[in-house]
Amino acid sequence: MTAVMELTDVAPVSAPHRIRGRAWVAGWLTAVRDEERAVCAQLIAEQYPGGAAEESDIAWMLVRLEVGEAYVDDLWGEEHVEPEQFAAAAADPLMPHEAELLQHLAAAHEEQVQSLGSLLGTREPVCPAGTRALPLALDRYGMRVRFVERGSRDRCFDARFEFPEPVADIAQLRRAMHRLFEAAAEETLERGGRAGSAYGALRDGGEDGER
Repeated sequence: MTAVMELTDVAPVSAPHRIRGRAWVAGWLTAVRDEERAVCAQLIAEQYPGGAAEESDIAWMLVRLEVGEAYVDDLWGEEHVEPEQFAAAAADPLMPHEAELLQHLAAAHEEQVQSLGSLLGTREPVCPAGTRALPLALDRYGMRVRFVERGSRDRCFDARFEFPEPVADIAQLRRAMHRLFEAAAEETLERGGRAGSAYGALRDGGEDGER
């Protein structure tokens, strides 16, 4: 029997346009053979401890989706995925922790996430004071932040902050995040110094003009 499975990825923090992506996986449903039944049942039990069991009175059947094609539409763009690519794909090492980490960043490190706006360079004019910074996505390569103008849910943009190198676990992620926040703090201080110097030059120029 042919089937299409649709998946929706929703950001674990409250943000405008919260859906991060959608995926469609199409193929054929086939019954799991007896020799594989125990293994598949164990996989389901590990993911859904309260799910159906062999002794349940509810009629159920183990089926497998044989992937024919897949399609992804997410923050990185749209792409068709071949069955071989789908089978070979591995989950990001931060995937089991991403939701908790993003919620923690949003709740406990709002100012530090906000400070990342100082790293946007020429994009600073579109990140004025009062703009909210919401951690939207996190993976081994970096973090995506959504900058939202306060009082508006439509005026926003995303910025991607890459780590110096891919991380493999929480310990490496912690070090990478510290380096990112330190770079933002240093840039903020440098900009403050440049602004102070510019103000001093303008003030001195004004006093010279008065004399």
